[in-house]
Amino acid sequence: MSTVENLDVTTQHESGAELSRILELQRSAFLADGFPSARTRRGRIDRLVALMVDNADEFVGALIRDFGSKSRTGTMSMEIVGIIGALEHTRAHVAKWMRTTPLMRAARAVGLRAEVVPSPLGVVGIIGPWNFPLHLVIMPAAAAFAAGNRVMIKMSEITPETADLFASLAPKYFDESELAVVTGGPEVGAAFSSLPLDHLFFTGSTSVGKRIHAAAAQNLVPVTLELGGKNPVVVGPRADVERAAERVGLGRMVNGGQVCICPDYVMVHEREAERFSTAVLSTWRRRFPTVVENPEYPSCVNAANFDRVVGLIDDARSRGAHVQVAVPSGEQLPDASTRKVPPTLISNVSDDMRITQEEIFGPALVLITYRELTEVVDYVNRRPSPLVAYWFGPDDDDFRRFVRSTRTGGVARNEFGIHMLPSAAPFGGVGNSGMGAYHGRAGFDTFSHHRSVVGTDLPFMLTTSSAVPPFGWVPRAIVSLTMRIARRRSGKRLRGKHTVLTTVRV
Repeated sequence: MSTVENLDVTTQHESGAELSRILELQRSAFLADGFPSARTRRGRIDRLVALMVDNADEFVGALIRDFGSKSRTGTMSMEIVGIIGALEHTRAHVAKWMRTTPLMRAARAVGLRAEVVPSPLGVVGIIGPWNFPLHLVIMPAAAAFAAGNRVMIKMSEITPETADLFASLAPKYFDESELAVVTGGPEVGAAFSSLPLDHLFFTGSTSVGKRIHAAAAQNLVPVTLELGGKNPVVVGPRADVERAAERVGLGRMVNGGQVCICPDYVMVHEREAERFSTAVLSTWRRRFPTVVENPEYPSCVNAANFDRVVGLIDDARSRGAHVQVAVPSGEQLPDASTRKVPPTLISNVSDDMRITQEEIFGPALVLITYRELTEVVDYVNRRPSPLVAYWFGPDDDDFRRFVRSTRTGGVARNEFGIHMLPSAAPFGGVGNSGMGAYHGRAGFDTFSHHRSVVGTDLPFMLTTSSAVPPFGWVPRAIVSLTMRIARRRSGKRLRGKHTVLTTVRV
């Protein structure tokens, strides 16, 4: 994702002018057309799906070129096939979600009508990341369309082939007043995040998310931040250790570890640590008999991320950590020319190491031992809230206690990313791992304003008479009676605790 500092002011101004033109075009079209029908919203989602599916092979090719080495099947699965079900779920529920909700039904008989109307916000801006540059703009765009909005997308410049392809294809499916895709570097990202949008959605790192939030705040633009963090894994006392090691190890390797929901560190009981280590290393060696020449083994996306991941491992090793790598025989890794880092397990860590403080975002896993589960809860809670916590073991009291005692964006048990499987489940972080949620109804609600619409046909004043002096005996009596009832109820609910019941003087 682009940073928003150290920018060329002239270039930023030019970028801002073009982005402002698009924003004004979309806002004018939105205001002129009014709230779109369910048919129009579904049609926009259909075209979004068609853009993705019609050009799937081209997108996969662009993504592989951007990364250098990446599984074709895995890319097709994660970037395209894996989100079709969620998009179909959204499409199928549009009409239901946009219905008006009536309130105070009984009051309608006497001329009082109250309802909540889900209303589109207007123009939604989406800033996409580089790790899943297609998936993570298509999903929020579909939710924004479901809610009746227009959409502007800023693609990541770190994956330029994918960004350019999406930008070139979008006009074949959408008028610019419906969907606009822009590309460019940090200057465009800065200008985009400073637009007076009606909502801004960002997926990326916590550090950049803070800058995005600050820029949006200048225009009081509401934001949704889908960030990351150091996701913990707990191998519970009753877990199958070998099975947990296999699934955690493979979960760490999804997209070469460049996923916001990847396991970052795993906490294992001290008596099972050696067994876990042996099993996870064995899993890696079995699944990746070769790395350098393996076209399906993901590279780090660029030299900067390669250097950062290698630096985290080297820093830990220099400070006394125990580093074990699954390097195939005859290969020299890490390899700067292919930007490939071998699967790496790091134990005996301390808090002064960078790898225990920074999100790894690469094929390395930290192992920490515990004696009591209270240590696990304390360790997780002393750190910024992660996007997801993983638990391996049965759904027992220990697991439920962990869920109740920790603060995380989501919880997954016994499998990688399974908390994202239900199409209706909201997805989002908390604290440093994000702000707001989407997927399913949560996405519709994120990009809607639920507006109260209340009216009356009563011949007498219903609220004004109680708000403007002079106040007669009727409003005074109503206030006094209401307060006496409230005090009596409060006293009963406090179960005998001292409560003074007095006549309220009005």
